[in-house]
Amino acid sequence: MTGSDTGRFTAFEGHKRLAAGSLYGVTLAVKAAEEQGVDAPLLVFEDSTGRVVEVDTRGSTEDIRARLAATPQPANQPAPPRDGRRPRGRPKLGVVAGEVTLLPRHWDWLRSQPGGASASLRKLVEVARRNDQASPRRARETAYGFMSVMAGDLPDFEEAARALFAGDRERFGSLIGRWPEDVRDHCRKMTALAFPA
Repeated sequence: MTGSDTGRFTAFEGHKRLAAGSLYGVTLAVKAAEEQGVDAPLLVFEDSTGRVVEVDTRGSTEDIRARLAATPQPANQPAPPRDGRRPRGRPKLGVVAGEVTLLPRHWDWLRSQPGGASASLRKLVEVARRNDQASPRRARETAYGFMSVMAGDLPDFEEAARALFAGDRERFGSLIGRWPEDVRDHCRKMTALAFPA
């Protein structure tokens, strides 16, 4: 996986947690485990999404660091103009121009905000992203992503998934109680926001 080394990741060797932390640190732990020889599959999860990510353990630790530091151009970022003109926005800061269509009253409100329309839109998007990441629905989907890979063949998986999406914390905790300790504990951590208080 390429891209900046941000966020938190967790590696598992079978049902045993191998490492947790930055992508760089987790990748080094996976590399060390591969070199020692492992009997169980090695999987790395992005904690914020519950998805499996591929890690590239080839080469030295410096090779790995360099690959992770390389930030490719995002797929949705427009290509620079071919005529040599400077692209709109502030590409050096990661700010890219795009088209937004709004009603006149929306533009009026945005223009009246401190910092102008662009700054206001960025703030609104960041607030919406934070709220989405902290929502019980998002936490359930993230936990389910991890569970379906790591616990799909464990006892009571389907019932635990139903309890998760029903928001039944007590039943969920009871159903995952017989799962391997590291998988169970990671599920509990991932579902901390999944159940309404």
